Amino acid sequence: MTDLQDLTGHVALVTGGNSGIGLGMARGLRKAGAAVVIWGTNAERNAAAVAELSADSPDAPVAAFRVDVSDEDAVNDGVARTLETFGAIDSCFANAGVSGRPSPIDTMTTAEWRRVMGVNLDGQFFTVRAVAGHMKQRHSGSIVFTSSVSMTDGLPFAVHYAASKAALAAMARGLAVELARDGIRANAIVPGWTKAAMTEDLLESPAAQTKILPRVPMRRWGVPQDFEALAVWLAGPGSGYVTGQTIVVDGGYSVF
Repeated sequence: MTDLQDLTGHVALVTGGNSGIGLGMARGLRKAGAAVVIWGTNAERNAAAVAELSADSPDAPVAAFRVDVSDEDAVNDGVARTLETFGAIDSCFANAGVSGRPSPIDTMTTAEWRRVMGVNLDGQFFTVRAVAGHMKQRHSGSIVFTSSVSMTDGLPFAVHYAASKAALAAMARGLAVELARDGIRANAIVPGWTKAAMTEDLLESPAAQTKILPRVPMRRWGVPQDFEALAVWLAGPGSGYVTGQTIVVDGGYSVF
């Protein structure tokens, strides 16, 4: 019987994989035996992630490349370097993202709108476009987007962030239909309030502790470790008949 937790020989690309949810997913993939490629813009965090992941699973290779996903040339070069180094990309976790600077819609600048869209939406498009051709040639692959509960739970003063994350869920559904005959699956993870560098200050604030946390039935914030096993499942054969889905990981927040 196939070990559904064994990703030996599997190559996983995790964009934004040097911290937070991305690093959590990378940890899980490494523990399952996958070779992991991290893309990130912070060289120090990239190096720290490689050191950590190599220590956890020394038998599987790991690498990190400095790639700004909002730059399509950088993305194309990153895919080329990944394939040159590892020979394949079996799963692509399009996770890179930035938070929006809070602003009322009537004073939000075009530059701020485009900054968020450039990474959160354009960057995922550039990444998946560059990876899909390779996966088509191999007639195999798993694409996973990182969305957000802000796609359904109104997020004031950050409509650019919410819009970009909602678009990723739509991309997953569209690609699931478009790429199914090519042996490629596409899904979206929908995290709830999760501890990460991007959210640390907010989640530690009195407002979050008194107004948001009581709405989480499990009465705790999510942590990167909550995404380890899910990443392994979505990358591997256990989810072979799962595509076009939005998988919510929020401690029950969205149903309470």
